[in-house]
Amino acid sequence: MAIELPKSTEFNKKIPKQKFYENLEISPALKKIFIEQVDKILWSYKIASSNTNLADGNLVKEIEVLEVFLKSPNLDGELLRHIDRAVPYHIVFILEYQGRYKACISYKEAAISGNRAFKVNSYYYTDWLDKQDLPLKLEGLNLDAAYENFVRQIAGETLQKIASDESLKDSVARSEQKELLQKQILALESKMRKEKQLNRQIEINLELKKLRKEFKNIL
Repeated sequence: MAIELPKSTEFNKKIPKQKFYENLEISPALKKIFIEQVDKILWSYKIASSNTNLADGNLVKEIEVLEVFLKSPNLDGELLRHIDRAVPYHIVFILEYQGRYKACISYKEAAISGNRAFKVNSYYYTDWLDKQDLPLKLEGLNLDAAYENFVRQIAGETLQKIASDESLKDSVARSEQKELLQKQILALESKMRKEKQLNRQIEINLELKKLRKEFKNIL
């Protein structure tokens, strides 16, 4: 797969980092991350009903594609999360480092409560790829569907449906539950290796069996 976005959606506007400092509530620690890890940001595409043949979605009104050029291959995810929470549109991030690219997206849904417009869930990443190999194809009849397809394209097997009618929200919830169980299993395995008492080893092993069964059942 490759980037397949209409020419009409090209925007190609450089966003000075200073704009983020001025318009986002940014802590000194986050500003430090910006300065040390980010070289520049390019607003590459703006996808809306006005420049495509897609209808507005119930939730998604516009999708922005931001290219983030990095000073090192590692970027603190909290920086993307902060931008995602502050910008009132849905975002696809394309990270660049030394000519290699990685697409990144969060499942972003309407916040149930609080003063934020969106709840930002886990992030999904591709591997580092050549730009032409990034999986980013505009598919769907409206912007809700287009955004959901971007999430599934970037997440790949992580959000693979287990049933044809499984919603993206359910796929995300299942993926996050798997991730949580994996962490709990690893923690218990580590605890088991350190435990000296036989009765505690038996208790931990029973808990491990229970968690492994839960993990298997949600695959």
